[in-house]
Amino acid sequence: MDRPFYIDQIRPFVGKNIVKVFTGIRRCGKSCIMNMVRDLLNSSGVPENQIIEANFESKKIEFVKTVDLVFAHVKKRQEAIDGKLYLLFDEVQELAGWEKLVNSLLVDFDVDVYLTGSNAKLLSGELSTYLGGRYVEIHVFPLSFAEVVDWQPEIQSGVAHDLFRRFIKDGGMPFVYDAKIHGAPAMAYLSDVFGSVVVKDIAKRHKIRDIDLLERFLSYLVSEIGHTFSAASVKKYLKHENRNISLETLYNYLRYAEEACLILPLKRNDVVGKRLLSSQEKIYIADHGFREALFGNNESSVDQVLENIVAVELVRKGYSVSVGMVGAKEVDFVAEKGNSKLYVQVAYLMPTEETRAREFSALERIPDNYPKYVLSMDEMDFSRNGIRHCHIEEFLLSSDI
Repeated sequence: MDRPFYIDQIRPFVGKNIVKVFTGIRRCGKSCIMNMVRDLLNSSGVPENQIIEANFESKKIEFVKTVDLVFAHVKKRQEAIDGKLYLLFDEVQELAGWEKLVNSLLVDFDVDVYLTGSNAKLLSGELSTYLGGRYVEIHVFPLSFAEVVDWQPEIQSGVAHDLFRRFIKDGGMPFVYDAKIHGAPAMAYLSDVFGSVVVKDIAKRHKIRDIDLLERFLSYLVSEIGHTFSAASVKKYLKHENRNISLETLYNYLRYAEEACLILPLKRNDVVGKRLLSSQEKIYIADHGFREALFGNNESSVDQVLENIVAVELVRKGYSVSVGMVGAKEVDFVAEKGNSKLYVQVAYLMPTEETRAREFSALERIPDNYPKYVLSMDEMDFSRNGIRHCHIEEFLLSSDI
């Protein structure tokens, strides 16, 4: 299935002397996007013998085992053709010394390089060191709700309420929709993916031996999406589980989870004072389907899940997102991109005037004219005082946000 949202971002850089890097959580569709890059090259007239593809998690390809073998393979192919080589390297962080290799390939050959990896900080950190800014990073997320709708052409007419209810439970991992699985099979798959992230992208990479403690910590984060992160609460929870964790280990685990693209920590932003606050982050996860797979209660905690969906959507669309504070009142999201800004409040339902007043009041106190939204599942339009109330499905399907 196509994901034009990402190909449109990479198209201006095709053939340019700049490394294209796709980062994102394991199984979010990076390899699929790499296949789309290959198809784009083919349709642009690039012959197959000028394209080298390699997945560095594969044991079938001999030349991916060492940087010397990769270099020799590229050198041999370059000598055999007249023109540019296009290198499509998947999960490149699995190759020790990959960062120096990429720099050498750029220096020694006429190449156009595309990389994917499941560790955003590893790739961006090493590339900035060795390439001096000669790369562009595109963060890939699981399917957005708009993409899920596009993948289900039979229901594109009208608002897909039933599909959105499924999306709340199943999340957006591409395989779930490509394989058309739902319920128990989907949850089994998501549990396996979560386990792979824990073991391969966190524990193995950082040589963590106490897998049980790591899993309990990450499970706690998943259960508490949309809530203020508190080290004291984590320690209390783990103590109840008869486990102890030091503050240093706790914050290391938090950083590792972010590097593995599993979580999105959002800082608090003093909207009126225009400064980031140094504490009390909120934690969201790359795919809310993990929460259903681990705890099976997304529908009963739908307010948290809806917040998570909106947070990921705003980040996916390129916004820098924080949690807003207007005095003692909280705005769920302050989203900034270039010179544009919008404020978003998320609720499940607003059946009473008291509920509506609570959701609108923080936005009403913001002294600027940037767009302000209250999102909910209500069918009735409660817009007022220049603040737009919008059904959350409509917001997620909009191309104007």
